[in-house]
Amino acid sequence: MTLRRESLARRRAAMGYTQETFAARLKLDRSTVARWERGVATPQPWNQPDVAKALEISVEVLEQYLAEKPTATPPSSDHVSFALQRPAGLDLVAVAHLRQEVQALDDRYDRAPSIALLADAGPTLGQVTLLAREAPYGRARRELKALEAEAATLMGQLVWDASQRRDQRSARVYLDQAVAAARELGDVTAEGHALLRASYLALYGDHDPQAGLVLTQHVANATAATSAVLTGLGLLHNAEAHAMLGDARSCEMTLAEAENYFDKITENDPAFHLFSQSQFARLAGSCYLFLGHHRRAQQILQKAARASLRPSKSRAIILGNLSLAQLRHGEPDAAVAVLHEAIDIVETTRGGGGMNIAFDAAKELRRWREEPFVQHVHDRLLSLMTAA
Repeated sequence: MTLRRESLARRRAAMGYTQETFAARLKLDRSTVARWERGVATPQPWNQPDVAKALEISVEVLEQYLAEKPTATPPSSDHVSFALQRPAGLDLVAVAHLRQEVQALDDRYDRAPSIALLADAGPTLGQVTLLAREAPYGRARRELKALEAEAATLMGQLVWDASQRRDQRSARVYLDQAVAAARELGDVTAEGHALLRASYLALYGDHDPQAGLVLTQHVANATAATSAVLTGLGLLHNAEAHAMLGDARSCEMTLAEAENYFDKITENDPAFHLFSQSQFARLAGSCYLFLGHHRRAQQILQKAARASLRPSKSRAIILGNLSLAQLRHGEPDAAVAVLHEAIDIVETTRGGGGMNIAFDAAKELRRWREEPFVQHVHDRLLSLMTAA
């Protein structure tokens, strides 16, 4: 089942727009309109007058549409079943359904255990891959190739996260598939996203900042003309690689360059869905943590925590790093309070990044091991490890 803001979708259709033509009227990407109608995103305040004008309604009526609780609508899964039996009969309805499945999984990634999503993600990617290979050449097949790149990238994320960031080999297989599909289409943005994810394997899985440096620079260079989001993210992780190598000057120069690209981001960026307000502070805080500037890291990570209030895997990473910064600045009481909040999130999401950082923080609590508040943290982490 998928969710829709029915009134918004109906009004758009009543005005004679498809999602593509409506997006073109607003000079946005189709995926942005799709996310509005699915209820997972909302037009920015400065965009709402233009949206209302295009729909020939008042801003107040548009606000009512946006406040409407999304309702469930049945998917067109029988189109997919027919296409799987007869690939020559593949149509855009089947492609749209598969895209909705992938987007729904992607939307849940940051808040749900990856192992729970794999049961749906694996078969969906299998269907996409099969149809992209067997269907006749045409628009539907091209759309499927683009979706294959997206689904394989997501699958790489899920496999790696579910393994608690240990299984680089399987994750790379899926990310290589994504890169190959993107290159076949000439889709620089999709290729950049897959390569950015591959850089995480180098940085956080293999602990190889030199390899991460090469990958992230390639992402930034390749996407500079197509996506400020991906270029900015590539540069942020490039700065982190410099920090891991102890190169403070290069790190800070690259952070400044990344911030410049983040200032250029607009809603029509093809990778806009990958952007969040807390990303710059989260990565900058991590950089200063690697460089040993713990007070500076603490200040930045506190800013990131205030910008990311919803429980998520990324928030658990922010809080875990904040706890490390506080510990290294000699504030164990504050660090333990933050660490408990990070563990609360990890217990629900099972995020590999947050869990690994929580255990790193626990190691640094050893000098206070006799304190009851430290023993409580260790007990919680032991329960986490047992459950895993």
